[in-house]
Amino acid sequence: MEHSATKKHGEVYEKRWAIVSLASIPLIMTLGNSMLIPVLPMMEKEMGISKLQSSYIITVYSVVAIFLIPIAGFLSDRYGRKIVIIPALLLSGIGGFISGYAAWKLEDPFIWVLMGRILQGIGVSGTAPIVLPLVGDMFRREKDVSATLGLVETSNTFGKVLSPILGSILAGVIWFLPFFSIPVFCLISALLVLFLVKKPKDDKQGPEFKEFWQNTKKTFKQHGGWLISVFLIGAILMFILFGILFYLSSLMEDTYEITGIKKGFYLAGPLAALCLASFVTGKIIKDNLPKMKWITFAGILLATGSVIAVHFSEQFVYLLMVFLLCGIGIGVSLPCLDALITETMEKGVRGTITCIYSSARYIGVAAGPPVTAMLMNLDLTWMVVLLAALAFIAAVLTLWKVKPKANTNEQHGSLFTKSTIKNDKS
Repeated sequence: MEHSATKKHGEVYEKRWAIVSLASIPLIMTLGNSMLIPVLPMMEKEMGISKLQSSYIITVYSVVAIFLIPIAGFLSDRYGRKIVIIPALLLSGIGGFISGYAAWKLEDPFIWVLMGRILQGIGVSGTAPIVLPLVGDMFRREKDVSATLGLVETSNTFGKVLSPILGSILAGVIWFLPFFSIPVFCLISALLVLFLVKKPKDDKQGPEFKEFWQNTKKTFKQHGGWLISVFLIGAILMFILFGILFYLSSLMEDTYEITGIKKGFYLAGPLAALCLASFVTGKIIKDNLPKMKWITFAGILLATGSVIAVHFSEQFVYLLMVFLLCGIGIGVSLPCLDALITETMEKGVRGTITCIYSSARYIGVAAGPPVTAMLMNLDLTWMVVLLAALAFIAAVLTLWKVKPKANTNEQHGSLFTKSTIKNDKS
């Protein structure tokens, strides 16, 4: 019975528990960062820090990851994905414990909270970014890769939906409890990966650094124009998302006096739209690269219009609706960008290229809150102009630089020229 079900549903069904385990990683890493956003105003009061200083709690985590993610990508290409992921999860958990212990026991904990967040950032560099190339390794068919990447991105965005609610609930008990939840989540995910994710049968040790460097340079020479554009688009979308989340969180607390769990549920609305959009998009794009481009373009246009609409009113329900539309725009774009990269890179450099893409996204995560905090001190108009201009740039890059085309010799699409390893996977 089990065999017939597996044959009927294919690899995705056969590897369903491995997919659940991998999807837990971006979920938990997102919780470890995003659930702190609604708690930042509370942390400002408890630690006696400014709004800009509180934004550093998000920023340092991401800045460290930006620089270490490409190194983790090379190590995963060279030695294997699981060998990198499991220690990185444990390290991230230790970082969360240090931040929590400092907030609990120290009179002036801010510096040690940041130190724990730095350690957590080191850990995250070897976790969620490695999931993308591992999904590419696991499946023979491109549409299975796309569908699974859609689930992974949905898990990521579901973490963003759950984050403000869970963060508010935990902080409502003790304000530093969100920090202590991180090691618990990381341990659960590490055990799931250890026991449920199997090493691919054809997995071999990757190239040494010299050969790897030559392969990477060759990849950028062949695909550099659209690859760099996709990196920039990913960074811009995350900058907009985390900038808007920071703005909405501050506005609810400072202007509307909405706090606690109620605030968490309000923040979850736009993020739920983002999550649902990612899930549906992952299902419909399959292995159609031209479709990925045009869905991304449409999503960015929707996000651009939503950002511009912020300027017209600060009425609360209006802003929630605007941010919901913005969440849909970003949500449909992210799975397409993931798939464009993962499905066009050969295995020897897939880990590194997808990790550079993840680093670019983390630049947006790191820069969004502090830049938004500074612009909020000036005038709302400046924030809207910057976010709208960046969104417009992302739309132009998608239209101008990302040019997938149908390949009549194969069943799936081709972005300029498909990496050779993919030609064997039909």
